Amino acid sequence: MNLSQISYGRFFANRKGNCEVDLFLMQADGKKIVDPNKQNALCSRLRMELLRPVRLAVVSRGPDTELLVANPVELSGRGRPLVFHDITLALKTLNTCIFSVEIGRHMIHDREWEVYRILLDEGDGLPVSRNKIEEGVRKVLMGWD
Repeated sequence: MNLSQISYGRFFANRKGNCEVDLFLMQADGKKIVDPNKQNALCSRLRMELLRPVRLAVVSRGPDTELLVANPVELSGRGRPLVFHDITLALKTLNTCIFSVEIGRHMIHDREWEVYRILLDEGDGLPVSRNKIEEGVRKVLMGWD
């Protein structure tokens, strides 16, 4: 779907912390999106982006453990400058050391992502489980901690 812009948007947060977002979008030709398939595809994509804006995985690479963090690059071409800081802060609070880091940009499905590959220093084994690492890093990146 080729969208040119958000023509209007509203954001509402109630006292319980629940939020509502209304977005009014136009196609590149300025017309409404009336095709139900396009509407459903757009809603599905927005839902996915809101629920999981950052992708995380803790994986085995032979004898090593690697934390992968993929963060979408904004349309302006800018990444989030504090992502690396937040990742290292989360790992520090989990007493997990870093052996090495690679940061790169990759195009995945017509979208640019900043990918952080963090090789964890296991030494005497990881001090916490892989699930705890993933959960802890996600909380800090999302601002939940």
